[in-house]
Amino acid sequence: MKIAMIASEAIPFAKTGGLAEVLGTLTTALERLGHELSLIIPAYRCTLRSEFPLQILDLKLSVPIADRDESATVFHTTIGKAVSVFLIRADRYFDREFLYGTPTADYVDNAERFAFFSRAALEILRAHPVDVVHTHDWQAALAVVFLKTQAARYPEIAAAKTLLTIHNLGFQGLFEQSAWPLLNLDDSLFTPPYLEFYGKVNFLKGGLVFADKITTVSPTYAQEIMTHEQGFGLDGVVRQRAGDLVGILNGVDYTQWNPWTDPFLKQPRGENNRTVKRNCKKHMREMLHLPDPSGTPVLAMISRLTSQKGLDLVETAFDHLMERQLQFVLLGSGDARYAKFFSAAAERYADRVAVQIGFDEQMAHRIEAGADLFLMPSLYEPCGLNQMYSLKYGTIPIVRAVGGLKDTVQDYELGSDSGTGFVFVPYDADAMLDAIDRGLAAYHDKQAWAALRRRAMSMDYSWDRSAEAYDNLYQQLLH
Repeated sequence: MKIAMIASEAIPFAKTGGLAEVLGTLTTALERLGHELSLIIPAYRCTLRSEFPLQILDLKLSVPIADRDESATVFHTTIGKAVSVFLIRADRYFDREFLYGTPTADYVDNAERFAFFSRAALEILRAHPVDVVHTHDWQAALAVVFLKTQAARYPEIAAAKTLLTIHNLGFQGLFEQSAWPLLNLDDSLFTPPYLEFYGKVNFLKGGLVFADKITTVSPTYAQEIMTHEQGFGLDGVVRQRAGDLVGILNGVDYTQWNPWTDPFLKQPRGENNRTVKRNCKKHMREMLHLPDPSGTPVLAMISRLTSQKGLDLVETAFDHLMERQLQFVLLGSGDARYAKFFSAAAERYADRVAVQIGFDEQMAHRIEAGADLFLMPSLYEPCGLNQMYSLKYGTIPIVRAVGGLKDTVQDYELGSDSGTGFVFVPYDADAMLDAIDRGLAAYHDKQAWAALRRRAMSMDYSWDRSAEAYDNLYQQLLH
């Protein structure tokens, strides 16, 4: 079948987080199942500067925004074998240093930018019709709304089935009522059953209401977003659509994250090769200017620096954590308060803590390969990818039992022959420290640790399994 993915980012063209990785890999995994895939994303400044060969199409878009029409051009390229990638160039909206906002604030015209993007994507599909329109997160959710409420405007794709994937319900595209005229929708839709949300316009809510099917990125998260605690005000809407909601775990691209073939490693390694693991650890420490004491485990985090990631627990417990015999490594960017805290911690514990603010793909791979334990104490986590990378690299995850973390890491008790990591439940610094202590105890039991690492590295969370679940859902939509 013909499937179009509409999203605000995708590797290798533009990336701020896991959404981009999903789009870049799910499309090619579905192509391997025999489907005809297209991907529609904005042509950001960073995209146009990339080395990808882009062909400009003889397709001029005219998109209604409020009482005027905005124009755009379209570039085309391919990924995988023949996945068509359409990139919408409208420099007034997308020729900016960042995708969604500066480090201090979102762009004030994001409502207009992504209303334009959603309509422009549908204009492309009028010229290249598909069977399924699969949108991702709030930035593309309006494409479903426009298609379902104004089908006469898009006759070539009016019969297409629609799917919305929620990658993180915490981000909804919530705007003041003054943004409503930008959408050119009937005023009856600015009401509580549809896009109105406590006096504001909610892009994601519109997609939730109108999509034929809804998915989230893990089975547990699908249940969690129907609760008051993790529904972010939309739990009632999600519960109304529960019969059309499916949780499908994100996958990992093992061509990029594979300790046997990883080009970022000085010496790619294999299962049970302790010498190579030690070398990866030694090289990581050299890169981060840490001493290399024998027998000292490294606890690592690679994370966006936001409260969602449980960093307040780490902050609260940090001095107690440093009472343990370990080194701590962090790579990430985000909130200034966390960047300041961890940078100060690196100065205070100079020989035991290394912090790199910003994102560095090579360093991320070297940390995954060199660390012994990987910490993800998230407040909520729709799926998470780093715990799955860690498993494959034999870097044992310590996670809180939420969302995809709960679905991918099985708790290990010392002496048992099952389990792949260390799991805690309460959102509590003491519970986190207890899980870390269990991890340290296992680390110092060489035989148990070797068996634990073997089990972890044998786990398979490849995209092929996830793509088959999406394939089944597409079949249901069309039959």
